Amino acid sequence: MKQQLPYKRTDRVAHQIQEILGEIATRYIDLSHLGFITFSRVSITPDLKIASVYYSVMDPKIELKPLQREMKSMAALFRKHLGNALQIKFTPELRFYYDETADYSHRIESLLSKIDIPDETDDTESL
Repeated sequence: MKQQLPYKRTDRVAHQIQEILGEIATRYIDLSHLGFITFSRVSITPDLKIASVYYSVMDPKIELKPLQREMKSMAALFRKHLGNALQIKFTPELRFYYDETADYSHRIESLLSKIDIPDETDDTESL
């Protein structure tokens, strides 16, 4: 079954960049000293010059601020590998951003689990 691609070119290129970055992280750049990093989404400007890459970290090995600095320092290396794999005229500048969605959802789940909901009683029993 053929996967249907997003209609807009920016969406297709962003999706391709996300896949390539994941491959780069597993083949060429060792990120294990930071934790288990996944690229959650990529958005790209209409002129395809700047790509915003959102990443999340499971089991982080270092604090968030140094981790963000480390990811930003690796942008040029990722861009170099991306340029070899991406088939467009210009290789976009990569800007890495920590994706707080996973942290936010864990926080919501923990808050919801702390709510004490009384058991529903059957009102027909009291009649």
